[in-house]
Amino acid sequence: MCNCNNKDRVKTIDVNPLYSPMEGTIVRTEQMTENEKFFEIKLEGDRKLGDLPGQFVQLSIFGIGEAPISISSSPTKTNKNTFEICVRKVGVFTAALTALNEGDKVGVRGPFGKPFPIDDMKGNDLMLVAGGLGIVPLRSLINFVMDKRRDFGEVTILLGCKQPGDRLFREEIESWQKSTDINYACTVDKADPEWKGNVGVITTLIPGVDIDVNRTYAVVVGPPIMYKFVIQELIKKGLPDKQIVLSLERRMKCGLGKCGHCQINDQYVCQDGPTFTYEEIKGLEEAL
Repeated sequence: MCNCNNKDRVKTIDVNPLYSPMEGTIVRTEQMTENEKFFEIKLEGDRKLGDLPGQFVQLSIFGIGEAPISISSSPTKTNKNTFEICVRKVGVFTAALTALNEGDKVGVRGPFGKPFPIDDMKGNDLMLVAGGLGIVPLRSLINFVMDKRRDFGEVTILLGCKQPGDRLFREEIESWQKSTDINYACTVDKADPEWKGNVGVITTLIPGVDIDVNRTYAVVVGPPIMYKFVIQELIKKGLPDKQIVLSLERRMKCGLGKCGHCQINDQYVCQDGPTFTYEEIKGLEEAL
């Protein structure tokens, strides 16, 4: 007969946020376009996500499933108990997610992945290039840089969209346009009658940007088709491969490097990325 009591045998198990979802409550939403919806999510209790720009979370809805979602907010935001995402409705999970409203609950695992190389970029000029939905993860870096503006040199933001109505975070875009601290330019594939800006693909903006190749980092986030041509333009300017930073998050699924969905040769995008320098992946044919 065992003389130990139950208290001696019961062990406290710490919940690992990488494996067991934390509870999150949606505290704010905004319908940004017909297909994109913004969410601010608060973690249970006083928990903080502890993310860095470029990372992602695994978001789950009970009875529906789970998916990797880019973090769009900067960790420098005032209320660090919340984080922000913006989701495009493209499938079963994202359709269920965009149907949620304030007060609804979600599961949150993470943060996951390698962030943008902020320490390497400090003291240097930045060219931040976003195509379409790429502005969502890049916004985390933009706001981080704006909040720590003295740590960085000249900042240029280049944004490309299919049409003017597709632009996300329009109030923030207006502040970028008015800012004397940054250079901002936007182009659209197809203009409407009110559009007064550039018309054309995003690569048409790059030749007009003067850069010091010895102290400039380019961070590029957007659809796969965009990467090849943006990289070509950056190389034409003489920018070293190690100073071109890309995000390959579109390939991810489990976030833990277990499912193999994101594997490219010996690289697991969810663990070794999602951010890579071009120098790191230029030899991987399936990467771009």
